[in-house]
Amino acid sequence: MIMKNLLIAGANGFLAKHISGYFSACGWNVTGLARREGGLHGECRFVSWDGVSLGEWVSAVDECDVLINMVGRSINCRHNQENKRQILESRVQSTELLGRAIAQSENPPSLWINGSATGIYQNCDHTAHGESGEHGDGFIADVVKKWEGVFFQAEIPSCVRRVALRTSVVLADEPGNPYRYLRTLARLGLGGKVGSGRQMVSWVHIDDVPRVVEHIIDQKDLTGAINMATPDALSNAEMMKRFRKLVGMPIGLPAPAFAVRAGTFLLGTAPELVLNSCWAVPDKLLEDGFVFKYPEMTPWEW
Repeated sequence: MIMKNLLIAGANGFLAKHISGYFSACGWNVTGLARREGGLHGECRFVSWDGVSLGEWVSAVDECDVLINMVGRSINCRHNQENKRQILESRVQSTELLGRAIAQSENPPSLWINGSATGIYQNCDHTAHGESGEHGDGFIADVVKKWEGVFFQAEIPSCVRRVALRTSVVLADEPGNPYRYLRTLARLGLGGKVGSGRQMVSWVHIDDVPRVVEHIIDQKDLTGAINMATPDALSNAEMMKRFRKLVGMPIGLPAPAFAVRAGTFLLGTAPELVLNSCWAVPDKLLEDGFVFKYPEMTPWEW
């Protein structure tokens, strides 16, 4: 059997590490582009790059069958001017650079999957957005629009299939993940609605992330933007109710919007990440027959 080659940029990130482990277990050769070797999956071969300039790493592009770009500074921070600059530039520069590498490649990959986000859609709690949904305004939406613009406008060979993976909130029972944070709040009796509680939360379980990627690889007709979110989007109030059920806590004190703004400032993050509504549905995946391992938010069963 001929082993396939997967190249992941930003390989020491949370999602990239899980994707690396999944495909390594499936028999793929996995190579990671990263600034440092720490944090990579144990089966991922490290190749150094700076994310800004072409170098010896471009040979890995010639060798891969599938290229995945997961580079991007976390948006979980205060959205001051410097952090905003880093959030945008990390995504745009890496995408532009990989496009240049593919353009000059003598043996380009058959598929390029680039990171994206469901934050591109309009902030709305009464309308679900499929991939053709209305784009929003504001910092996060503008970042994603510019990010995807660079990706889809890259001048690369037409034989390279392109998919922008619009990722929703990824839940995993791991340190630093929203799952742990929400579970802790619920245990402390603080797991009530946040703000109005009407804002919608689209999400996906970490185990489904590499399965979605595998499905995209196998289904040669899938192109363009794809929402990586389960069909079970929830209001914030309902989501917190389910976390209270998980920990067996009958009450949950609500957090009014003004308290959220003060709290997120002290925690060094942005209030819109929890107060804004993000309702995306996976129209393309469902139409193509993808079956989620975790289609509903039932954390007590995970």
